[in-house]
Amino acid sequence: MSALERRQAIWIALYAAPATILMLAVFAVPLGAVLVQSLTSEAATSFSLESYAKIASAALFLRVGWTTIEITLLATCFALFLAYPLAYYMAQQPAHRRALLMVLVLVPFWTSVLVKSFAFTVLLGQSGLVNTAIGWLGLPPVKLLFNRVGVVVGMSHFLVPFMVLPILTNLLNQPRELRLAAAILGASKWRIFCRVTLPLSLPGVMAGVLLVMILSLGFYVVPALLGGRQDMMLANLVDFYARELINWPMASALSVILMGAAATAAIFLSLVPGGSALLGGEER
Repeated sequence: MSALERRQAIWIALYAAPATILMLAVFAVPLGAVLVQSLTSEAATSFSLESYAKIASAALFLRVGWTTIEITLLATCFALFLAYPLAYYMAQQPAHRRALLMVLVLVPFWTSVLVKSFAFTVLLGQSGLVNTAIGWLGLPPVKLLFNRVGVVVGMSHFLVPFMVLPILTNLLNQPRELRLAAAILGASKWRIFCRVTLPLSLPGVMAGVLLVMILSLGFYVVPALLGGRQDMMLANLVDFYARELINWPMASALSVILMGAAATAAIFLSLVPGGSALLGGEER
């Protein structure tokens, strides 16, 4: 390494040092403490795998874990169902109109999840706007709150932008010449979409699916406010053991399992073309 390269390396290290120190202090060190806490006994006096053994054997944890997977998959599928047509429509628009639509897509980020969850109680309640509209059609009210429907709707509202962004990026980067060549050869618009656009967009779809799944695994507020007793997720269970039972080793063990699931999904996301860019790496 030449002297110039060493100086550049030193300057890069100096620039990155404040962010590195901050991340170690507020992220890595607390996570390490959570990991150590999960490996202690309930009395926090000795090393123990008691918490993990209890999680593996108790039916409650298996049921909550399965519920977490179910809700994650449902919210991901519903977000994909809403996001793909929206991303496709945005990709067909001129740049200035697409920029305006992007602002509308990002509107959910301007309000906190807590406020939006309370707003959904107005929309989906027994006397809410949705059931009022259903009543005008002469149909009985539908239970949309404090069950799986309310949780999936509330989570999808937050997750759709995370699904739109990778799909839209993929659609905009597809070579336009391929669709033109298919049209010149006589293919209809539907056939061009099925045989050209959709297959080429699958990496963006996969990146969006994995990103949304990572976020869904840690949802806490929406299931707590819009879900019922059967819709408890692992994050809610962490809160229950930390605040209600004051059982820090068990809460830490559940958190480690949750982090492991998210890390596994992140590893798969980094392997998807374009997925590493979503995690802050270089695009493949």
